[in-house]
Amino acid sequence: MRMYDLIHKKRNNEELTNEEIEYMINHYVSGEIPDYQMSAMLMAIYFNGMNDRELSTMTNVMAQSGDMVDLSSIEGIKVDKHSTGGVGDKTTLIIAPIVAYYGVKVAKMSGRGLGHTGGTVDKMEAIPGLKTNFTQEEFFNIVNKTGISVIGQSGNLAPADKKLYALRDVTATVESIPLIAASIMSKKLAAGSDCILLDVKTGSGAFMKTLDDSINLAQKMVSIGENCGRKTVALITDMDIPLGNNIGNTLEIKEVIETLKGNGPKDLTEICIKLAGNMLYLANKGNIDECEKMAKEAIENGYAFQKLVEMVEAQGGNIEYIKNPEKFEKARYSLDVILNEDVAGYISFMDTEGLGIASTMLGAGRETKDDIIDFSAGIILNKKVGDKVKKGDVLCTLYTNDNSKLENSKKKVLSSISIDKDKPKEIPLIFARIEKNNVEKS
Repeated sequence: MRMYDLIHKKRNNEELTNEEIEYMINHYVSGEIPDYQMSAMLMAIYFNGMNDRELSTMTNVMAQSGDMVDLSSIEGIKVDKHSTGGVGDKTTLIIAPIVAYYGVKVAKMSGRGLGHTGGTVDKMEAIPGLKTNFTQEEFFNIVNKTGISVIGQSGNLAPADKKLYALRDVTATVESIPLIAASIMSKKLAAGSDCILLDVKTGSGAFMKTLDDSINLAQKMVSIGENCGRKTVALITDMDIPLGNNIGNTLEIKEVIETLKGNGPKDLTEICIKLAGNMLYLANKGNIDECEKMAKEAIENGYAFQKLVEMVEAQGGNIEYIKNPEKFEKARYSLDVILNEDVAGYISFMDTEGLGIASTMLGAGRETKDDIIDFSAGIILNKKVGDKVKKGDVLCTLYTNDNSKLENSKKKVLSSISIDKDKPKEIPLIFARIEKNNVEKS
């Protein structure tokens, strides 16, 4: 078998056999296929795509290229959740305690933030003492004890994806929907859960900017999951507005706590009830309506908040900060961003990516993987899309421990907010729900 022949087939929009795909991925990981030939294949896939069989086979081979986590020692059904990334997205830390309360196990490996989107592990490490690095045995013991553990990605998960992504990054093939789907799902398959819920963001703060592209990506990922024996559902959720009001690590932990106490922002609470309901549905706890009702009740009765406390304590975190969030260290400097223009109207648009960048500029995120995060830095939004504003109103407040960062962040915030005299049309928080062979639009 020659890589040249496989490139030729895909260039001519012909199907690759399962054996050819296995040869291609395994020999690339081993170094026997050079980067220049795999670059040609990636470009051929970019233009001609892959059918469901090809894509499922490639994703499974990528997953099998490294460690495959065996969660069989954890009792019960294990459900994983993956978000394609957004601004203010702290949903994992809300929905995982909700579903764990009902006996659904969440053994989750999460990543760190880079660029304008935050990472769950970074948010968790804003809690004093909390650890996100455990041996596999310790990880499993925490899940069996509390029903939930979220740790940093460890081991050698899907090395084929790491190698392919580095190549895609320098060959202008990152934006290929089949390749994005394979990249995400190879890691989800390797992580070992029985069921997978996908939160596919769409809009200005998301990687996928259009609804059609988001649905296409979700369908590909659901198909991969189902073809590889994992029950999989995807929701398409809005990222044209930051989720909740707080952007930044400590600020988002505080919002997680308030949401689990029943005092969270309406949009964040609604999204989390939908996501948790779908995780319970995947674990066979009832139909969607029943499961969403269960999720709501777990917040109302305080049991989901207690699950968060249990998880934080099991991972070494100081639970006094969860019980009394005013204990968290506050940023030394703050600045109110005031609408100084002589205008009155409604916020019609927020460049969510721009607001995420403004938060990163304050120190809340990383520009490079070696940057040190200022956990207390970030933004609290006072106004969002649809809110009425006038001159003198405080749009948001900036927080940082470096006074020199405030002015540039303020400029970025102001350039990211549009105001119009007419109130914008309200759009749904969830655009669609995708199961195998079914797309249900809101």
